[in-house]
Amino acid sequence: MREVRLRKALLVANAIFLLVASTGGMIADLAGAFAGIGPQRGVLGPAPYAAIGFVEAHGLAFIIGVLLWRAEPARSWHLTASGVHILLGTSNLVFWQIFVATDMLAMGWVTTTLHWLFVALHLAAAATYSRRGS
Repeated sequence: MREVRLRKALLVANAIFLLVASTGGMIADLAGAFAGIGPQRGVLGPAPYAAIGFVEAHGLAFIIGVLLWRAEPARSWHLTASGVHILLGTSNLVFWQIFVATDMLAMGWVTTTLHWLFVALHLAAAATYSRRGS
């Protein structure tokens, strides 16, 4: 039962990270695109329609956070969470210059590190399941 509680705690911690980070990101996206303020104003202010990818990514991260909050500690959820963070962490690395352009390097380091930490933790949790799924 201890393992089940730890797996559930990992899913909830992941959910909290996604909910907090996506909410902050969405606020910055909308502020930059529509009000021309905040760290993304230089990128999104001149081209507010470019915010669609930002808003979609942060909106989906929020929805996934809600799902992980309510998820049962099953192997499939740990693999799903790992896949989500592989996508988000890789995107941060491939598009790292957005953190430079918006003067948000600290945020880039923190979020990218947490994405890869969650990948490792969820893969480790998934690997602990026996063939019976316990």
